[in-house]
Amino acid sequence: MSRVVKLSLLFSIFFFFSSQTLAADSYFNNSAEKFVSGITNAATGWVELPKNVILTSQKEGPLYGVTIGVAMGIMHTVGRSLVGVLDAATFFIPTKPSVNPPFIWQDFSRETSY
Repeated sequence: MSRVVKLSLLFSIFFFFSSQTLAADSYFNNSAEKFVSGITNAATGWVELPKNVILTSQKEGPLYGVTIGVAMGIMHTVGRSLVGVLDAATFFIPTKPSVNPPFIWQDFSRETSY
């Protein structure tokens, strides 16, 4: 019986180190990227408030920036922060980051989408 166990262990090691190792690099890289972007978005989500005030003021004028821009900023602050926490909590499922742009400082002049 121990011979069967040893043989099974040997075959499982070969299967483990075969094509799965090629996919492992992308798995770990994608998981790490999702984790880092999640933590970063959770920590820097508050920057959405001034960003949206600035963008709305530039497009529609200062009155809209103070009213609609603040409301959109609060909405996007909560959205980016919650999506960041969700991405950090589910980093082991290597999907693309849920927020576009992935970081707040990337393409600052573009509105955030989810």
